[in-house]
Amino acid sequence: MAITPKHILTRLYMVAGGLFLFAGAVVFKLVNIQTVDGDKYRELALQRTEKLFTIAPNRGNLYSEDGSLLATSVSKYTIRFDAVTVSETDFSEGVGPLARSLSDLLGKPSGHYEQLLRKARANKNRYTLIARNLDYSEFTAVKEFPLFRKGPYKGGMIVEQRTVREHPLGKIAERSVGYERYDDKGYATRVGLEGAFGSYLRGVEGKRLKQKIAKGQWKPIGLDNIIEPQDGYDVISTIDINIQDIAHHALLRQLEHYKAEHGSVIVMETRTGEIKAISNLGRTSEGTYYERLNYAIGESHEPGSTFKLMSLVAALEDGVVDTSTVVDTEKGYWRIYDRIVRDSKHGGYGEISVGKAFEVSSNTAFAKMIHNGYKDNPQRFVNRLMEMGLDQELGMPIKGEGKPVLRNPGDKGWSGISLAWMSHGYEVSLTPLQTLAFYNAIANDGELLRPRLIKEVREWDRTVERFGKEVLNPAVCSKETVRKVQRLLKNVVSGDHGTGRSLYSPYLSLAGKTGTAQKNYAQKDPEKLAYISTFAGYFPADDPQYSCIVVIHEPDKSVGYYGADVSGPVFRSVAQKIIANKPVEELMAGIEIDRPDLEAAYEAYYEAARQTPELLPDLRGMSGMDAVSILENLGLKVEVRGNGKVRRQSVSKGTKIKEVKRIVLELS
Repeated sequence: MAITPKHILTRLYMVAGGLFLFAGAVVFKLVNIQTVDGDKYRELALQRTEKLFTIAPNRGNLYSEDGSLLATSVSKYTIRFDAVTVSETDFSEGVGPLARSLSDLLGKPSGHYEQLLRKARANKNRYTLIARNLDYSEFTAVKEFPLFRKGPYKGGMIVEQRTVREHPLGKIAERSVGYERYDDKGYATRVGLEGAFGSYLRGVEGKRLKQKIAKGQWKPIGLDNIIEPQDGYDVISTIDINIQDIAHHALLRQLEHYKAEHGSVIVMETRTGEIKAISNLGRTSEGTYYERLNYAIGESHEPGSTFKLMSLVAALEDGVVDTSTVVDTEKGYWRIYDRIVRDSKHGGYGEISVGKAFEVSSNTAFAKMIHNGYKDNPQRFVNRLMEMGLDQELGMPIKGEGKPVLRNPGDKGWSGISLAWMSHGYEVSLTPLQTLAFYNAIANDGELLRPRLIKEVREWDRTVERFGKEVLNPAVCSKETVRKVQRLLKNVVSGDHGTGRSLYSPYLSLAGKTGTAQKNYAQKDPEKLAYISTFAGYFPADDPQYSCIVVIHEPDKSVGYYGADVSGPVFRSVAQKIIANKPVEELMAGIEIDRPDLEAAYEAYYEAARQTPELLPDLRGMSGMDAVSILENLGLKVEVRGNGKVRRQSVSKGTKIKEVKRIVLELS
């Protein structure tokens, strides 16, 4: 059939009609997008080009009790350059001076920075890295550099801020200071003081608007935040950095000498329960030590003979024995069923009083005393221990407090020998802090306190919350029992037969108890048998100001393992230095120290303190920290060079103190 003009015209109309309908559909869709779905698509576009980012607030500072920083938040700044926003005129005029300013501040040649900036301009790079990890003073300087001072749009300066947590004490008390960290899924790990008091420290997050640019990078928009972050509160802890330093180094020295696996020291103020120092050191595969875990709070273990104090208090309170009751230690061993209890002294002590049995730490005497006294009603003994709170956690704010173990008759693990074994610290388990809390209660005339790590929460100069002492038990036992065991604890050190007599000093009275517990004793291989060496007590004995516990795990048996030898010297050293560092008005001059012996230095110091000072003493052999404390108490300005003990002093001994204004100490 032939195609006529009419057919062609009809087809044109059809095509035109189709195009008209298509155009109408497009217009309808555009109108629909603008009016009906406009908000949704605008929001989607913004999400792809602009986004709110979270700004972490400045975490509050963590302070020691004297205001020294334990942990603080420091702002670090990253500077980038947007080469596109800068006009050609501004770039040409400013690139040279900017490169020279960056060179002066950051140290690299000016040519390096000029080449970097020009390359970014040529490549139209909107996010060129200029510098990382600038501190605040460096950041403020960079803001005033040529070109950058024109701001983010005309000058192309992009600023990114992040907050870094720093510990001014370094590795000392690192685990106790702790941290609060979040993983990619938002789960938090909270350790130490930082974790325990994070609710006060962490603050409130802010918001910052950023724009997406090339290569998936995000550039901040403007200089201001959408929502300003709110900084966290400051927390004032109970930690005394001087005592912390003393405890750390005394423990470290002993761990290294005995090649021990790990250890801990806690120092607590007797009347308030404030923890002044808490040090935890564990050994690495290379034989060095660092704050690996918080053993003092988290590690529950058999306490050994330090538990004899708890057993004796229970027996005295129940009237089972008196300190004058005589017990036969036989030949130094006592068989109970199929097990043998042994004394450390071969041949035993014969017939001795309960008081002397405590002083010499006789296992056989305590095993017989508790077993025979409670065998008809073992629950009575356990109940007494529970009344003293020994089955309860202390409720510390730091996560991970170890659980005490105190079995009842009928429980799994209880047997006919349980009373005898519990009497001298086996088949029970306590953390070092739980043991110390009880010793502190005895020093505190029976009042059991919850150990405390925080004094107050502050916002600038305003106190948000203040914390006082917390009494867990106003009387763990009668005053009469307290007086009896206080006397025995003193005799352990000052008596002629006490296990701690090697720690005696005529210049500082100590009270406490040694403990040497076997570890891994269930294994048949004698080579795997290890020891836990402990000393727990308080000082001064007649007017307790501080309580302290030292626990050292797995010392090298070839070097030594008894509590009096391994942990006791740490206790004495800590006590002497704490008392020595207390402010004094006078020091005796002319102290001669023939060798760099720190203990000899302190013996001489106490002797000198009884006389009137006029001349500068010889400080050789003392630790630098202690020497500085003494000199500053004398009103002298001190400069310290090096680390360790005093090797040389710039002003010779015997110089009149009133003629000395400044002294330099060289440390080894």
